[in-house]
Amino acid sequence: MRIFVSVVVALALTGCRHSFYREGDFPSVPKADAHVHISTTNGFLEEQAKKDNFILLAINVDAYDSAALEMQYKAASRSASVNPGKVFFLASFHFDTLGWGTPGWSRRTISKLSGYLEGNPVGIKIWKNIGMTVRDRAGRFIMADNPLLEPLFSFIISKGLPVTAHLGEPRNCWLPLDQMTIAGDSSYYAMNPVYHMYLHKDYPSYEDQINARDSLLARHPDMELIGCHLGSLEYSVDELAERLDIYPNLAVDLAARVCHLQYQAMKDYRKVRNFCIKYQDRLLYGTDLSDLDSNDGPALMKRVHQTWTDDWKFFVSRDRMKTWNFRGSFKGLHLPRVVVDKIFFKNTVKWYKLKDKGLII
Repeated sequence: MRIFVSVVVALALTGCRHSFYREGDFPSVPKADAHVHISTTNGFLEEQAKKDNFILLAINVDAYDSAALEMQYKAASRSASVNPGKVFFLASFHFDTLGWGTPGWSRRTISKLSGYLEGNPVGIKIWKNIGMTVRDRAGRFIMADNPLLEPLFSFIISKGLPVTAHLGEPRNCWLPLDQMTIAGDSSYYAMNPVYHMYLHKDYPSYEDQINARDSLLARHPDMELIGCHLGSLEYSVDELAERLDIYPNLAVDLAARVCHLQYQAMKDYRKVRNFCIKYQDRLLYGTDLSDLDSNDGPALMKRVHQTWTDDWKFFVSRDRMKTWNFRGSFKGLHLPRVVVDKIFFKNTVKWYKLKDKGLII
């Protein structure tokens, strides 16, 4: 009987160990960062990804002008070509308002996007300038659900590509700097007042941004949409869960918003853990890390590695942790291995159809 009990206990302990990852498992587990930016050919991000067993999705962003977007496309598509099966990229398009509202605008934009498709992107990115900066001739903001964008979305859907959407901003964006919950948000908006909506009362509200995105989802149940940055619902897993329940074609990445999960976990650990388990098929790990032509490769690689390992620790361990983003401590979520595998790898492969794009594990 003693021998039988010992065997049962040993098997139970072995099964328990195998059900969860340890912090030290980090190097051996295949992982994906579904949200990085590569605007250079120096290869620092790619080199660290190889060391840490990551594949990368480099996202093009319509943040400046058409020349800047062209530069991003060339750098990201080149990285994908020289790192086949390990680096993938998402194309975008420059929102030039010249001719907006005419069939010519749609034809010209779709034609430009068609050219980018020759590089074999795995998705199309739309950015927060839609809803926050671009306007029509009457000065009205062009929102994501504007009917005049329908030909563009129909074209993307016809190509079988997901839309990756950064629409809106964290809810902190509509608060004074000293009332923001996350230090990273307050520092960003202090340096980028053009996007600090608290200073622009005449701009669309936070609710306007979320409603436009939801309207777009409702209009296109056949379009897979990955909402960047926890779908701009980072402040509440309850609000995000509500959208995930309503829109089965919606997934979200965690880029630059893990700290918001940590902030909520500090207040209600069980709620955040249960959310990650319940929606384990809809969450994609990402960071928003970038290489914009760094002249200090070792420093960049160290920062990238630190970000990845810190986040891994939050999801796999039970350790008590702290962050510079807010005061107080929080506990690691200690998610089951099967959940971690989905968040850190399998969901990115699934939603971006990477097996059909030459993924190498």
